[in-house]
Amino acid sequence: MGISVDSFASNREFAKSLGLTFPLLSDFKRTISEEYGILDSARSLAVRTTFVLDKNGVVQHIEQGQEAIDPSGAGQACDLLEHKAGAATKK
Repeated sequence: MGISVDSFASNREFAKSLGLTFPLLSDFKRTISEEYGILDSARSLAVRTTFVLDKNGVVQHIEQGQEAIDPSGAGQACDLLEHKAGAATKK
């Protein structure tokens, strides 16, 4: 899923324009951004950040700024988590 500080309407149009197939949620009140420590309160914007969570909801990988724009690093982190999960079930 994606989370943005933009409004629901803006997120809906953005998702539609890109043909996103995953939910894009609004953090319009900035509470999630603040809780995750990525809120730039001076500008009332969230720092672009990608979090990869495991099946238990534990953050396993973080990318910020320019790194977060390219999804390949997050994809690699997901692949690694999937590999670890597969190896653990084979034991």
